[in-house]
Amino acid sequence: MGAGDNALTEAERNEGWKLLFDGETLDGWGATGNDEGWAVDDGNIVCTVKRGGYLYTEAQFEDYSLKLDFKIEAGCNSGIFFMWSDLDDPVNTGLEIQILDTYGPDRTGVHDCGAIYELVPPTKQTMRPVGEWNETVLTFKGDDVTFAMNGETVAEMDVSEWTEPHTHKDGSRTKFTKAWAGLPRRGHIGLQDHGGKLWFKNIKLRSV
Repeated sequence: MGAGDNALTEAERNEGWKLLFDGETLDGWGATGNDEGWAVDDGNIVCTVKRGGYLYTEAQFEDYSLKLDFKIEAGCNSGIFFMWSDLDDPVNTGLEIQILDTYGPDRTGVHDCGAIYELVPPTKQTMRPVGEWNETVLTFKGDDVTFAMNGETVAEMDVSEWTEPHTHKDGSRTKFTKAWAGLPRRGHIGLQDHGGKLWFKNIKLRSV
């Protein structure tokens, strides 16, 4: 494999990046559903759409940057979970970066690709068409979340501002049963099987 395929460049090693996926196995990862729902193929993690549930890091992390590349098939729905403290309740204890087939400049809602799901919409839609790789960087330090896709920052969040269950900052209702501000910041990183095949690679993390 080349330096861009699940390997660290010299610069990344010097900056403290570490691989979360070795390109060959799912060592260090677990699944909440059917183990056959997640596989490794040609250096990629593949969601095979066989009720895999969530693939999650067995380790928990706090104050980090996460790099991750993904590509999707048409109609795919998935997500990148972080701050996920309770493996039995990913939706209410893990924030989600939405992955969804919403290519196009007008797709900037709270459920479109690049959103912090149901909470913060992307400022612009930077995802590439179905079948093309997207490069992402998620930085989560303290209360501050920043998400960039394909070289542009598209969503930012201050977790401390969500202080009530079921409630947005503006007072409108959300589905979440817990107040994000009161939840642990340390947690698992997860990948979601929510219908549709997709691939992940170059999953790297460093402390910040």
